[in-house]
Amino acid sequence: MRVVVLGIGNVLLGDEAVGVRVIEALQDYALPPEVELVDGGTCGMELFDQLIDVDLLIVVDALLAGKKPGEMVRLAGAEIPVFFRSKLSPHMIGLPDVLASLEFAGHTPKEAVVIGVQPESFALSLEMTPLIAACVPELVSRVLDELSAHGWYAPRLAEAA
Repeated sequence: MRVVVLGIGNVLLGDEAVGVRVIEALQDYALPPEVELVDGGTCGMELFDQLIDVDLLIVVDALLAGKKPGEMVRLAGAEIPVFFRSKLSPHMIGLPDVLASLEFAGHTPKEAVVIGVQPESFALSLEMTPLIAACVPELVSRVLDELSAHGWYAPRLAEAA
């Protein structure tokens, strides 16, 4: 089984960096070899090859979901294409295009989950707002929960030694 955890976001736009920061935090865990962490940054179609024939795709991002800043969002299955009809963040033109292209080519991920948080600010900044920075551990936990639900346990590296 092939799993990709994809963090997307622009590290120059404050809270938009949250997906990338979650990928960085997940590097502190002993993930099974089937689980690949991908810092997708603001890439779009460049991700196509990395996402071919993925069994489980977990996307982490800041999502404009009409929630309160800091509120978590989880989407799965049929919710994902419906949700992506609206532009959710500055780079969101890329991910729906990649998913549509994978479907057209017959390489759609067998299962996809989007885990995100409602951002507080996309202002030009190298730092996330304190509210959203504080959400990173919870987002990491939610990714680990998704992996656990599929049979993978990923302890912190210090615990695995």
